[in-house]
Amino acid sequence: MDLKDQLKNLFPDHEPENEPKEEPKHDLWLQKDPILCKYEKRKGKPITILEGYTGADSDFKKLAKTLKTQLSVGGSFKNDQIIIQGDYRDQIMQLLQDMGFNVKRVGG
Repeated sequence: MDLKDQLKNLFPDHEPENEPKEEPKHDLWLQKDPILCKYEKRKGKPITILEGYTGADSDFKKLAKTLKTQLSVGGSFKNDQIIIQGDYRDQIMQLLQDMGFNVKRVGG
């Protein structure tokens, strides 16, 4: 007996909703040049730095917020760079490629 059958037994009058979840659309400007993804240590702690975005600052801030929420980490946006706390290069590169960006890994 799987979970759906158990729930049906508990709630016989309930009609499940079969609405497909829509993927959030990213209205960010996609550029031809790759975004550079770097790894550094500052004060002994690892950070990931993204730079090289040539679009508007507001789009870059939205991208920073999206990355931080999807990775559940802290970070900031300063001097045309996104700084993410921790070494998340692989995950960030995969997320950006899924959004349609070109990404280049720099160093290490």
